[in-house]
This record gives sequence, structure tokens and C-alpha cells, in this order.
Amino acid sequence: MKRSAIRELTFRLIYSLEIQKTNDFDEQIKLYEECNEINEDEAKKYIKDVVNGIKAHNVEIKELIEKNLKADWKIERISKIDLSLLKLAIYEIKYKEIPYKVAINEVLELAKKYGEETSKNFINGILASIVKEM
Repeated sequence: MKRSAIRELTFRLIYSLEIQKTNDFDEQIKLYEECNEINEDEAKKYIKDVVNGIKAHNVEIKELIEKNLKADWKIERISKIDLSLLKLAIYEIKYKEIPYKVAINEVLELAKKYGEETSKNFINGILASIVKEM
């Protein structure tokens, strides 16, 4: 399975967890892997690492997003899809040391597929601001 496909599966789980507001991530990861027939060790490891990493650094990731929103915007106003994509990209850039161009490009492709018409530009703007700070 290619990294792009694994990343897409990971995004879908992050989005699902964002909607559910659950704290039992390990059980949800296990169920998700079973339902999506994810058997590859690399995929399982990546998904678990990213989901648990976002959970562990959630406060810092949200602060980065909030700090880079326009003055009249609040994080609650961001669609769950866009928020999930932002969390994924920020985690990959900041904690996985994936080159920011790769992480941003992959997330923007997912935004085209799953987001609204304005999602791509919105996400790109926030991530560009965050990368400049780093």
C-alpha cells in the first residue's frame, strides 16, 4: 500500500474520531483496521502513530491552528474535514519530520477530494503561515 493511500485511510479515521468525540482511540483504531481490512504492518503502525500523536499533541496543534486563523475566526467554525486535514498535516510536518511540501501537497489533494470548494485554499493558507513560523 502506498503512503498516499495510508495517509487517506488515516485522515478518514481522524475525521471519524473528530465526529465521535471518543477517548478510546486504541479500540477505535482496532475497529477501523478490521472494518477496512488493513492488514499491512506499515499501514497499522503509521495509523496508530499519527492518531495517537495527534491526541498527545492536540493542545499544541490546536493552538497553532488558532494562532494562524484570521482575527474574526474561531477554531469551532472550521469544518471537521478541514480541521482533520490540518491536524494531519501539522502532525506530519512538526512531529514526523516529513518534508512540509510533501505533507501539504498530500493534504491538499485530500482537501480536493473530501472538502468543500474553498477547503484547499483555506488549508494551504493556514499551513503556509505555520511553516513560515517554523
